[in-house]
Amino acid sequence: MELLNVLNDLEELVEEATKIPMTNKVVIDADDLLDYVDRIRSVLPEEIKQAKWIVNEHQKIIDDAEIEAKRIVEEGQNQVSKIAEETEVVKQAQAHAEDIINQAKQVANEIRNGANEYADDLLESLQKTLEKTLGEVARGRDELSSTKKK
Repeated sequence: MELLNVLNDLEELVEEATKIPMTNKVVIDADDLLDYVDRIRSVLPEEIKQAKWIVNEHQKIIDDAEIEAKRIVEEGQNQVSKIAEETEVVKQAQAHAEDIINQAKQVANEIRNGANEYADDLLESLQKTLEKTLGEVARGRDELSSTKKK
């Protein structure tokens, strides 16, 4: 991810900056820091596009699972109507159709749950990255602000 690369570069800039003796402060050129802020701003829209794509793919997976479940249910119902000539055969067909329907529902639920977990994991990761980025930007601004006051 490009955002992580920019953040790593920013972190390296802070780590390699000139340290102020007897403090936990460093001196960073304002133009350098602002360049990193601009790079982060330019990368964030792409990260947000990726998150939207993930959400859309999540919905597509759910929709596909529901379509497949409906197809399986219809297939089961068709099998039941074809076999419905004799009582015993009808009972067996109904039991089989119910099994197919239950399996289809179970598969659809598993796919839906898996898609939800996958999307949630990706969105959680993106959220953490964005929160970390915002925290680093805020700390950088605070340091710049305290440097200006001195």
